[in-house]
Amino acid sequence: MNVQAALADLFREEWGQIVATLIRLTGDWDLAEECAQDAFAQALQRWPADGLPPKPGAWLTTTARNKAIDRLRRAAVGAAKLREMATRPVPDTAGPEEEFGDDRLRLMFTCCHPALPFEARVALTLRTLAGLTTAEIARAFLVSEDTMSKRLTRAKVKIRNARIPFRVPPAELLSDRLNAVLGVLYLLFNEGYAASSGEELIRRGLSDEAIRLTRLLVRLMPGQPEATGLLALMTLHDARQPARIDARELVPLEEQDRSLWQRDRIGEGVVLLEGALRQGRAGPYQIQAAIAACHATAPSFEETPWVEIAALYGRLERLVPSAIVRLNRGVAVGMVDPARGLALIEALSSDLRGYHLLPAARADLLRRQRRFSEAAIAYREALALAPTEPERRYLAQRLAQISSDDLSA
Repeated sequence: MNVQAALADLFREEWGQIVATLIRLTGDWDLAEECAQDAFAQALQRWPADGLPPKPGAWLTTTARNKAIDRLRRAAVGAAKLREMATRPVPDTAGPEEEFGDDRLRLMFTCCHPALPFEARVALTLRTLAGLTTAEIARAFLVSEDTMSKRLTRAKVKIRNARIPFRVPPAELLSDRLNAVLGVLYLLFNEGYAASSGEELIRRGLSDEAIRLTRLLVRLMPGQPEATGLLALMTLHDARQPARIDARELVPLEEQDRSLWQRDRIGEGVVLLEGALRQGRAGPYQIQAAIAACHATAPSFEETPWVEIAALYGRLERLVPSAIVRLNRGVAVGMVDPARGLALIEALSSDLRGYHLLPAARADLLRRQRRFSEAAIAYREALALAPTEPERRYLAQRLAQISSDDLSA
């Protein structure tokens, strides 16, 4: 492996660890990120001639820490921090992961502190743990780079001024804080799995990073069934990813080539789900994972257990009242009884006005009932609202197809 490829892998694996360690040692978010960047830049200069060190992660961490010390020495305000840093050992990534793990977990909970606005939590998590640039995060949020830079700065100032501690919260606060962390990871995965706008349906980097961070959370906090349930949900969805796009075009579940689904990932997701369910009463992420497992383990679309899926959506709605959940339940019901499913979906017209998947779902059930003229109207409405180019192309194809079917009927 060449040095650039090795560094790219190390960046994905070690960035969050290094930044988290430096934030704990210095208390300065910007200094931590800058010194981590400097360490990678120095590695790019030296490693081609010197070769990869035996412990690359430890080398990068030590180099970043030394650069932070050098900067603090040049600043009068750094004297006290230097004395504090001198008493703390440098973590070694080749040894036990407790130090790194604790630091990354502390950073995750700090980024997701409830005192911060939700978008700031997501942005900070992406910036500090995933290493995404401000420009990349801005594109994910559909704002300018300047706007995102200001948001990140305000979030860091809030953490400093409010003296938000860099630690996992005590047991009595863990549930509320953990929910915030899981919510951020869930949103991050969803944006990667099905982008909210733009030319591409999938943003693979975001979904991969969400899975990586959730694996870390599960490993460092065993015994949290909802965290395990979220990882199961992500894994089961991600296993179907290779069949969702064909030549940049959206392939609906009904038409996907199931031989492309990653069976080992599906097996992993099912095992994770079973382990989570054994830990107690199922929460929202476990129920969603159970729904994903129904889809992923069905031998064919026709053999999908729609009655079980509809029942699971009913359980989910009792825990998380949501028009989106009711829409999904209506779709599941409609696969068994199209007329009843359509009635459930029609009842959501006021709650989901402007949401493209409502008319898309209505159009699909009308199509299945061969009510082509009504379906065409719904497809046109969905097409006008669809946020991504692949979805618009798919809906346009469906519209053309039913228009042809209507003429030949």
